[in-house]
Amino acid sequence: MKTLIAVPCMDQVAAPFAQSIATMTSVGETVVSFQIGSLIYEARNNFCKQAIKLGADYILWLDSDMLFPQDIMPKMLKHMEEGKDIVSGLYFRRRAPFTPVLFKELDIEGKSWVGYDDYPRDTTFEVAGIGMGCCMMKVSVVEDLLLNDQDWFTPFEGFGEDLAFCWRASKLGYKIHCDSTIKCGHVGQVIVDERIWDANRES
Repeated sequence: MKTLIAVPCMDQVAAPFAQSIATMTSVGETVVSFQIGSLIYEARNNFCKQAIKLGADYILWLDSDMLFPQDIMPKMLKHMEEGKDIVSGLYFRRRAPFTPVLFKELDIEGKSWVGYDDYPRDTTFEVAGIGMGCCMMKVSVVEDLLLNDQDWFTPFEGFGEDLAFCWRASKLGYKIHCDSTIKCGHVGQVIVDERIWDANRES
């Protein structure tokens, strides 16, 4: 079993991220790769090519401004072994109102989406779209998209590369899930996590 840990970044990574990845529990063979550049969709497309070339089974996407639990990899791999295709941890935007990076509905063609502010707590549930800041997917999904669509992360007008990928994968029948027990922080002026989200809603 081989996993590519894919980290798109600029020229530096956040210190909490570096600590998280240094203390992360690894399972099987892992390859950590950084793509440096300002065009995020190009970096993600390059990672897809690299994963296929490596013969990896999974890609674990970790953005360089994320803080994540030590056991993220075994938890994500358990979902893969149970038959899930794409699974995100729980994280939030780093600016107010700190909404979760989850989508209940997604319509690229109609240029509309519905957020998931009332997401189920501490469980795994299906979503229409996610960000890629803390996500694992099977490389077979990437290979299938290549055969059917010839593209992965190139964005659509008005939508980022992450939702473009979710839309393409969903059109081929792949299900996307979030495990809200995998609680991640988003590094900004403060580390935005579930506690910050709850406090902002209450205020």
